[in-house]
Amino acid sequence: MELGRDEYADLLQAHSVRPTSNRILILRTLRQLHSPVSLKGLETLIETIDKSILSRTLALFREHRLVHAIEGSEGIMLFEACRGGAGSETDDDEHVHFYCTGCHKTFCLSDTPVPTIKLPEGFTLQSVNCVVKGICKDCLRKLRRNLK
Repeated sequence: MELGRDEYADLLQAHSVRPTSNRILILRTLRQLHSPVSLKGLETLIETIDKSILSRTLALFREHRLVHAIEGSEGIMLFEACRGGAGSETDDDEHVHFYCTGCHKTFCLSDTPVPTIKLPEGFTLQSVNCVVKGICKDCLRKLRRNLK
């Protein structure tokens, strides 16, 4: 479901982030994507906002639990909009990600929860990053076609 400008502003305010035009545009772009995106990818998608503003905004969004980050290929951070509610101490949008070693894309497996992690006494969980690596269905189809 696509949110309107006022709903994005309300979402930012619910996370204690002042809604500016740039922040609304960045959040809207992230929420419209179906997979995590790198800073460079976001910069390509939003040509009107420079890299330093994007970087600071992503850091702010992470701090206020509007986005979460996962490590992509070669250590590049990927960002994805959280779909959970405001005010949570942990990222309530944790799910498994799939990294294709063929096309180097990262996919969200939104219906696959991160396994429960039992921590030693005195440890507090803040987030979990679970990435499964393999070959996506499109790359597998191409691979099989090339083998025939």
